[in-house]
Amino acid sequence: MPQHRKPKQRSLSGHTARTAATLALASAATATAFEGTGHAEPRLSLGEVRAKVDRLYREAEVATEKYNGAKEKADRAEESLRDLRDEAARKTERLNSARQGLGSLATAQYRAGAVDPSVQLALSADPDAFLDRATRADHAGRRQAAEVADVRRQVRELDQLHTEADDTLGDLKSRQADLRKHKKTVTGKLGEAKRLLARLTADERARLARAERDDEARGPAGSGSPDSSDSSGRPSRDDARGAVPAGTVKAPDSRAAKAVSYAYKALGSPYVWGATGPNAFDCSGLTQAAYRAAGVSLPRTTYAQIDAGRRVGRSELQPGDLVFFYSGISHVGLYVGNGQMIHAPNPSAPVRLAPIDQMPFAGATRVA
Repeated sequence: MPQHRKPKQRSLSGHTARTAATLALASAATATAFEGTGHAEPRLSLGEVRAKVDRLYREAEVATEKYNGAKEKADRAEESLRDLRDEAARKTERLNSARQGLGSLATAQYRAGAVDPSVQLALSADPDAFLDRATRADHAGRRQAAEVADVRRQVRELDQLHTEADDTLGDLKSRQADLRKHKKTVTGKLGEAKRLLARLTADERARLARAERDDEARGPAGSGSPDSSDSSGRPSRDDARGAVPAGTVKAPDSRAAKAVSYAYKALGSPYVWGATGPNAFDCSGLTQAAYRAAGVSLPRTTYAQIDAGRRVGRSELQPGDLVFFYSGISHVGLYVGNGQMIHAPNPSAPVRLAPIDQMPFAGATRVA
């Protein structure tokens, strides 16, 4: 009976393999062409790029403030954990010393032997001397009992410290997880904004920069003083040197004046998320650093800083007041008078002077 054999399959090699690969690539390209070019990102207009970048910056700033808050809590938890561990080490040392003292006393008693006191009295040649020794022994016994009770108390306290340290360590790990999550959000948003801007031509980037300067220069009618900025809305040379411009509205007290002076000196510093100076800042980092220079400790985040003093209305603003923006209180600047503030805007702009009308106003606080 004839056998039906399968045709032997030959492996592709050399010219045959290259030809097959070329055909496969061509087929894939043809299939992609038939599917259309819907997967390519549509070309955005300059206005659309600006709107999208602004939105990404705002979202990154919200995440930055959450990062700042989580970092502040993580730092406190880490400090608390360090203090608990130090205290536990000290208490352990004292406990070990107390235990050694009790051990020495127990050893001495064992060596002396335990004889019934009535028998010792009966055998004593001097009952009065015996009673005197017995009284002292009773006092020693009470002292020993007190020492035992103290050791027990120390053990309980040490156990409690270890429990607190474990809880604090758990809290710290949770805060660190929050930090990683918010950092990932921030870097993702900023990275996306950077990629959008990188796609612009040199001419488009120049036009975008001009549009931003025009927005700043527009501001509220009559808000800027001739000494506070040039026609482009950028700080003047005096500002760049850190001098408070002549004609600036006077701050109500020395602390506010020092904070305003610090902010002027920070003009031109880069925006770096999470930074609190002295060479770079984010928005709440700038206001915190300005008041730190004035001897006032502000919380780290915008949503905590708004409660760091007395709320004031927009019509009551004075230099040194903190001005907040957006419904989520995600941005803050330092009011310097004439309808203007100094703030750290975003990674594409340094610390600068800007009208408070530039963003949706949410409230203001006069630092207590």
